Amino acid sequence: MTVKSNDNNNTEVNGSSRSARDEAVVLACIDGSHYTGAVCDYAAWISVATGAPLKLLHNIERGNVPAVADLTGSIGLGSQEELLEELTALEQQRARLMVQQGKLMLQAASERAGQYGVQEVTSCQRHDSLSESLIELEDHIRVLVLGIRGEEHSGTEQGLGTHLETVVRSLHKPILVVNKEFRSPRRIMLAYDGSEGARKALAMVCESPLFRGLSCHLVHVGPAETAEGLLAEASMQLDQAGLEVNASRLDGRTVAALTAYQAEHKIDLTVMGAFSHNRLRDLLLGSITAKMLLSTQQPLLLLR
Repeated sequence: MTVKSNDNNNTEVNGSSRSARDEAVVLACIDGSHYTGAVCDYAAWISVATGAPLKLLHNIERGNVPAVADLTGSIGLGSQEELLEELTALEQQRARLMVQQGKLMLQAASERAGQYGVQEVTSCQRHDSLSESLIELEDHIRVLVLGIRGEEHSGTEQGLGTHLETVVRSLHKPILVVNKEFRSPRRIMLAYDGSEGARKALAMVCESPLFRGLSCHLVHVGPAETAEGLLAEASMQLDQAGLEVNASRLDGRTVAALTAYQAEHKIDLTVMGAFSHNRLRDLLLGSITAKMLLSTQQPLLLLR
């Protein structure tokens, strides 16, 4: 591998002779959390199925390394220069170790992806907030894959990662949120409500080679008079794409109905639109997307 340093103090490690910069990549966020292996596996599955190159991202939050300026106030003025120098040296050492640890993670993930038959893998390290890094890379992303919780939540199996909602709201690319060990999907559920995100999800399922040969369960939660037209419309497009379709209307609360259907029909992957309402409405009533992320036992592929 060769290492190239960019002007913005980010580092890119190329694992193949042909650069992936000129075409959209499957981007996997590698952070050393409990879900890192599964993120790598799902990203490799997408890369192999679609033929898109795989890029591995290790992001170092600037806030993870305390700035020297933050230390001076707690030390005070006067005769504390020696202590300040020691703290500065420790800070610099910690920063170097974090970079080195990230490189080792990326190397291990690259080797793991190769075991799935991925032909082209590149790696990069960035030093921004995760959302800022991903927004900057957005134009080159075909599908983003990340864990439901990052390293900062490694001690819990509940809640969402600190940056997850911000990332999903900020990007207009398909985002696969991983919450379990990899299993090659055989049955997918497309939750369809006619929103812009749901239509994008439908188009992706119809067009992407990722879903060829899979059983597609098309569902809508709501009254029959609304569901009939939406399910007919989506079923026709899925049929024309050559997919095996099972269409169902569900009653009850949206999240409870969807998760119950998942469990009953052994769904491996759910595809749905994300955050179709504005932030104020979501704040007052709660977001279906956030509730699904908290409740589902299967990975979610989200589109906006």
